[in-house]
Amino acid sequence: MISFDLKCSHHHVFEAWFRSSADFELQQAEGLLLCPTCGDQKIAKSVMAPAVATKGNRKTAARQGAAGSSEEAVPVAAMSGDDAERINALMTALAEAQAKMIGDSEWVGDRFADKARAIYYGEAEPRIIHGTANPEQTREMLDEGLPVAPLLIPIAPPDKTH
Repeated sequence: MISFDLKCSHHHVFEAWFRSSADFELQQAEGLLLCPTCGDQKIAKSVMAPAVATKGNRKTAARQGAAGSSEEAVPVAAMSGDDAERINALMTALAEAQAKMIGDSEWVGDRFADKARAIYYGEAEPRIIHGTANPEQTREMLDEGLPVAPLLIPIAPPDKTH
């Protein structure tokens, strides 16, 4: 079996398996291939990264390293054009709601944990702030009961925008 990355005339890329390159060409010539996203029959091979085999004695270690690494797999899904438009609209609405929420807040940068604690413990004027905190600082603030939450859409610090 051989795997090809295929692309339709609308630039949707997907993967398909064939017994051989000749089998792909036969199915393509007979119009048997369809884009799973839009149903287009104009299918061609897409540019692919070559599959480079590792040494036999390194495959197991590579798999174990990936499974035990701190990087976790990210779930992905194929979607239709309608789904993509709906997700885009939802992400846009989420970004707009977040921008409105922090619109009147104060950017405190990497001093977020200190400023949030000062507000929480009554040592500073109550106000809405946003900034950055590393995972350890975030865990500590949550353990203390501070009402903090991550921003769902990453933002650029004010001094990094133009």
